Amino acid sequence: MSIFRNVLLAASENRWLRERAVRFPFVRRAVTRFMPGETFEDALAASRALGVGTVLTRLGENLRNAAEAADVARHYREVLDRIHGASRGDRSDGPAPAAGQSLDVEISVKLTQLGLDFSREECEAHLHELARHAQSLGNWVWVDMESTAYTQVTLDIYRRLRSAFPNTGLCVQSYLYRTADDVESLIALGSGIRLVKGAYREPPDKAFPKKEDVDESYFRLAERLLSDGAREKGVRAIFGTHDPALIRRIEAHGRSLGRKPDQIEFQLLYGIGRSEQLRLSAAGYRFRVLISYGEAWFAWYMRRLAERPANVLFVLKSLF
Repeated sequence: MSIFRNVLLAASENRWLRERAVRFPFVRRAVTRFMPGETFEDALAASRALGVGTVLTRLGENLRNAAEAADVARHYREVLDRIHGASRGDRSDGPAPAAGQSLDVEISVKLTQLGLDFSREECEAHLHELARHAQSLGNWVWVDMESTAYTQVTLDIYRRLRSAFPNTGLCVQSYLYRTADDVESLIALGSGIRLVKGAYREPPDKAFPKKEDVDESYFRLAERLLSDGAREKGVRAIFGTHDPALIRRIEAHGRSLGRKPDQIEFQLLYGIGRSEQLRLSAAGYRFRVLISYGEAWFAWYMRRLAERPANVLFVLKSLF
């Protein structure tokens, strides 16, 4: 199965496939199982329809010039404004949420979307402006983690951001050996921390190659994030996984600590595990749905398929 995963991850990095596969109707049809559409309007409509908290992220990474990065930053500022307007029920943003229901939407961004590959200074300037704008609207900004080529610089940039803006969080990946130490440093800052397994192709000297080791690392990190010490620091911990065994271990550990369901927050991807989302909601857990949108979806889509073999079967069933 690891060979199959590596094939999919290699495909996600292949520029030839990235440019040509998206033209085939069956590929475009298959990706709709994991995203509601390519536009922000599609993502916002899905947020309304779900009626739960969501996190929106525009797909695309490793941008090539300053103009593209500035456009992404401008887009996210407009997204924050639109979310704020929709939450207040502005008619220009379409139908208002149902009575008694507020629209709870946050954003998540990759640093290579903001120009990290060619200018750290410009990247940080865009990120700080986004966090400042979100703070003025009472919202959050999440920073996604990318491949290990960016791990250290992402942590460095986030720490500078967090010192000025408490309304920010960072994604960390349980398949990296270093993450336990990184989590300790982030807890000390009282950070928002979103824990995921990790979906990039990494060498065995940097990441656990076996799924069972990644899973065990995930649970150990979850235990730390649910600890009294993390709570005392004001950490906002989010568990981003569709693994039912891990979810139930986290639930059980939370109960053993006396945590109420509304003190534990999960995050699941749009289109996956809807029954689990409904179960968590009925049980009183906090959870958000991560909704991706945009035209640059091929690499992201390949990584979603590589995360779990069940995702491939899910897509095949939907196609045939």
